[in-house]
Amino acid sequence: MITEPLDEARLLDRAEELAALLVDSVEGGASVGFLAPLDAAQALAWWRGRAAAMATGELAVWAAYEGTRVVGTVSLVFPDKPNSRHRAELVKLMVHREARGRGLGRRLLDTAERAAVAAGVTLLHLDTETDSPAEHLYRAAGWTRLGEIPDYAASPAGVLRPTTIYYKQVGAGARAA
Repeated sequence: MITEPLDEARLLDRAEELAALLVDSVEGGASVGFLAPLDAAQALAWWRGRAAAMATGELAVWAAYEGTRVVGTVSLVFPDKPNSRHRAELVKLMVHREARGRGLGRRLLDTAERAAVAAGVTLLHLDTETDSPAEHLYRAAGWTRLGEIPDYAASPAGVLRPTTIYYKQVGAGARAA
């Protein structure tokens, strides 16, 4: 499997595959901001809508491929405020159900962390559904659990679930800690 950064044009070229990955993730129960069943057209429109944020540098997206098929993705959201340019939010880490269990989630996470350091970011943060399989990944990768917020977001089934906030100091921030 290979992982590559996407630019705005490549994201638009791969939008249908990214939409299929998003639909698969939601069908598999991943809490990534959408309710099931997720319509493919809605998922496609959502991914196409990300292109503008990529053009302004507010969003960076990586895709993982098995052959030529997109099987995973991860993104970083960069704040637009001058006092927060040292941090980024890790979002939409998704691995297709058929590609799970082979370390792809960890590789995508490592890719985003290295890219953050290269961009001068020293602090990453994320939220994930409490007690989800993703929590094991973040803990194993050295992320620090900050706390839990009850009833934060609806699961794909529409049930309110708690979320757990994590952070990780990277690059110069990790060395200072």
